[in-house]
Amino acid sequence: MTATLTAFAPAKVNLTLRVLGRRADGLHGLESLVVFAEVADNLSLEPGRSLGLDLKGPLRGACGEPADNLVLKAARALAARIPKLRLGHFTLFKRIPVAAGLGGGSADAAAALRLLAKANKLTLDDRRLREAAEEIGADVPVCLNPHPRIMRGAGEVLSGPLELPRLAAVLVNPGAALATKNVFAAFDANQSKAQSSAPLKANPENNIPTERDALLAHLAQEVNDLEAAAISLQPAIGKVLAALRALPQCRLARMSGSGATCFALCDSAAAAKTLAHSLRARHPKWWIKATALGAA
Repeated sequence: MTATLTAFAPAKVNLTLRVLGRRADGLHGLESLVVFAEVADNLSLEPGRSLGLDLKGPLRGACGEPADNLVLKAARALAARIPKLRLGHFTLFKRIPVAAGLGGGSADAAAALRLLAKANKLTLDDRRLREAAEEIGADVPVCLNPHPRIMRGAGEVLSGPLELPRLAAVLVNPGAALATKNVFAAFDANQSKAQSSAPLKANPENNIPTERDALLAHLAQEVNDLEAAAISLQPAIGKVLAALRALPQCRLARMSGSGATCFALCDSAAAAKTLAHSLRARHPKWWIKATALGAA
């Protein structure tokens, strides 16, 4: 029997997110500094079995029907490109909140592609893996080989891996889900004429500091352009940010992706744990995780 293969599917965190304008295809051009958290889903594959998926873990109930899961969609997308691809049965242990700005489903799909690549002796730079990733969703390509990167375009243009220091952090979700398309619609509706008249220029990745304090200072000057739109749809995000910024351990608080998860950056793992403990005491119903951000 073939041994079961396993992979982590780490949460994606957008440290920055700039909307550079609307593209000719109607999609938004983005620029985002992406890192990955220690918080992760677990995915396993039993090669050789019929294609299928079991859902487990504390957040499995939010995943919907297995047949609609991005894990199976990714497997089918790769099989459509590779005749006689060896498939198998997946088991997903779900820890990352759904529709939370952490790319949980995308991370799961990317992990499925990595496991199928291993089972079929494919390299991660195989163009068919990348094509399948792009077909499934905008965040899947950056999750395929989870290292800090600049993500551009609609998610399909990636920088090389960036050597960034690990950052102590706390992730917080108020128990709210947000659809990305709704956040972008609110962003478009709220744009001022000044914002929409001239697309912003991208920043080169060599402008990003590699030393921790300099990186924190750099991040403090950046933004998530979707934050105000997301708060207009889900005011609880504003409450999370206010709660984080009021705590002395927080160096920087910002929303990740299209929300509703926010992150706080701290000076140390101990400070992150203290912040998380304080926040849980005040908001026991929020999803709160102390973690580290960097490469998976």
